[in-house]
Amino acid sequence: MSDCIFCKIASGETPANILYEDDAVVAFADINPQSPEHILVIPRKHVENVAALSPDDAELVGRMVAAANKLAEDRGVAADGYRLVFNVGRHGGQAVDHLHLHLLGGRQLGWPPG
Repeated sequence: MSDCIFCKIASGETPANILYEDDAVVAFADINPQSPEHILVIPRKHVENVAALSPDDAELVGRMVAAANKLAEDRGVAADGYRLVFNVGRHGGQAVDHLHLHLLGGRQLGWPPG
């Protein structure tokens, strides 16, 4: 999608602090971090949100989670724990209509969230 900021980041058209990328996913630092480590993992393929995924996208979601787990290890938050979050729609807190997985860590996270 030509006006999607995350599509532009995934294609390299818009700069971001890229922390990981492969042929299917890109991960970058969130510009409004909610914890010491706050990373967004996005698919290169445009999908609006988790609700728009098809059964054919199961591997893609697995790649996103695998990338987040690797980043948690690489960034030193895996041992103490971290949170992975998909927000869906406006009431779910989704601000950009492109599927993204939040990796949050580096401090004690409260429950319930939000």
